[in-house]
Amino acid sequence: MKLKIQLIVPSVTYLKNELLFLLSVILLFFTSCSHHENVKNIFHYNEQSGIATLDPAFAKNQSIMWAVHQIYNTLVQTDNHLNIVPSLAKSWDVSPDNLTFIFHLRNDVFFQDNETFPGGKGRKMTAKDVVYSFERILDKNTASSGAWIFNGRVDTVRPFTAIDDTTFQLKLLKPFHPIIGVMSMQYCSIVPKEVVQKYGKDFRRHPCGTGPFQFVAWEEGQALILKKNPLYFEKDSTGQRLPYLDGIKISFLENKATEFLEFQEKHLEFINDIDPSFKDEVLTKSGTLRKDWQGKIVLVKHPYLNTEYLGFLMDTSLSIVNNSPLRLLKVRQAINYGFNRRKMMVYIRNSIGTPAESGFIPAGFPSFDSTAVIGYHYNPAKALQLLKEAGYPNGKGLPAIKLLTVPIYSDLASYIANELGQIGIKIQVEAIQKSLLLEQTAKSEALFFRGSWIADYPDAENFLSVFYGGNPAPPNYTRYKNSKYDKLYEAALAEKNDSIRYKIYQQADQLIIKDAPIVPLWYDMVIHLVQPYVKHFPPNSLNLLELRRVKLEK
Repeated sequence: MKLKIQLIVPSVTYLKNELLFLLSVILLFFTSCSHHENVKNIFHYNEQSGIATLDPAFAKNQSIMWAVHQIYNTLVQTDNHLNIVPSLAKSWDVSPDNLTFIFHLRNDVFFQDNETFPGGKGRKMTAKDVVYSFERILDKNTASSGAWIFNGRVDTVRPFTAIDDTTFQLKLLKPFHPIIGVMSMQYCSIVPKEVVQKYGKDFRRHPCGTGPFQFVAWEEGQALILKKNPLYFEKDSTGQRLPYLDGIKISFLENKATEFLEFQEKHLEFINDIDPSFKDEVLTKSGTLRKDWQGKIVLVKHPYLNTEYLGFLMDTSLSIVNNSPLRLLKVRQAINYGFNRRKMMVYIRNSIGTPAESGFIPAGFPSFDSTAVIGYHYNPAKALQLLKEAGYPNGKGLPAIKLLTVPIYSDLASYIANELGQIGIKIQVEAIQKSLLLEQTAKSEALFFRGSWIADYPDAENFLSVFYGGNPAPPNYTRYKNSKYDKLYEAALAEKNDSIRYKIYQQADQLIIKDAPIVPLWYDMVIHLVQPYVKHFPPNSLNLLELRRVKLEK
């Protein structure tokens, strides 16, 4: 392992911190490995954006979720096929009215060792820990970014109850079938009260959970080190205790080119996604490895529950909507028909993703069916017909339309603008910072904007909620409102039968396509570049980093 130490007049504090970090790393190797040579059994990956916290109550983005997932467990989890399966809960029961959920917990789960516990040894997890963890999310003093998962959904009097040490009860205000999927989110990780209270806000740097790896050291901007939890409860089919790895090292290189060089030098086990700066060097236009890389690295592609789209502001009570031709359905539909998604994916995306020619719900969900939900295909003749019917023959009289996007998607927006320009729809692309775009869409100040929606939990309801009339922005950035759609959405929430619920999802999705508050662009893909010696590292549609069964066969 390499540790870079700056030699430019370092302060005593800096040297002290670096020394402590180095000692922690050494401690990892000699306490978690039975033999010194097993230091090779450390999984390395880079987190370009850094990690803001290790407190699951604030697991709002992928970088935090990946790290939190290694340290903590939730009551339930998703398998590689998006099925909800047991984790801390062995099983669960649902009342006939779909309002009360009883979770039966494992009796062999212990929190990781921590100085807060008597003798420093981790204590057994009980249902009281579940109650505390969930109440903490709702507590306004916590200010958790995950409070929305329970707000307006759980009982306002006594939502969480520990019936006994191994039985936890959840009560809802009204039926919400996707709640089981919500339980798999990292926000719902179980934490020990005494450790949280000891460290207060600094719990972000002193995590303690029940997960497969436990905290060792974190030098922000340098690296985060985790080591194997020797008392982790899960075992493989042969009875061997998981995980197989001895530890994890996460680096924080900000430059993607540097990250790629580190990967080439085998200092990283994998890279998530391919940066535009080198995607043409690695991938063909059809999305396969170029010959120079075949046999040297492994390319892994998998459906990702993320839909990239362009959104239209639909609230006709706003003057910016009423004074725009985008208020007209046929203009919005013409835009949908007026550019070639398939060509866009090949030449700009190197076939990373699937053209969004169905609904808003992406490929990867069980309810996805391109034959049941018919979307928009490239049809310039149809687009011209719609423009004529809208009063803009060949685009005559149609004012220029501004499209707000972020810099990384400027090339895609320019491609779409060029294609639409050929049928008389003039698009002005304006690239602004992501934070400003989010602010403008949240305040209904963006008339036509680039957006994306990534699944928070493995249920298509999460995507349909984006258009529910009762929801603010986020998630309803378009301010779409349709009473027929809202009734379908509400019916889906109360439906227990999966097959029936999927049909309702499809009906609602088709209605979105008909009303065209969006322009679906593509359904995303998980792209991993992986070292050949990394085994048992399957991708999943949530792109959650799963390392419990990974082996390094160097």
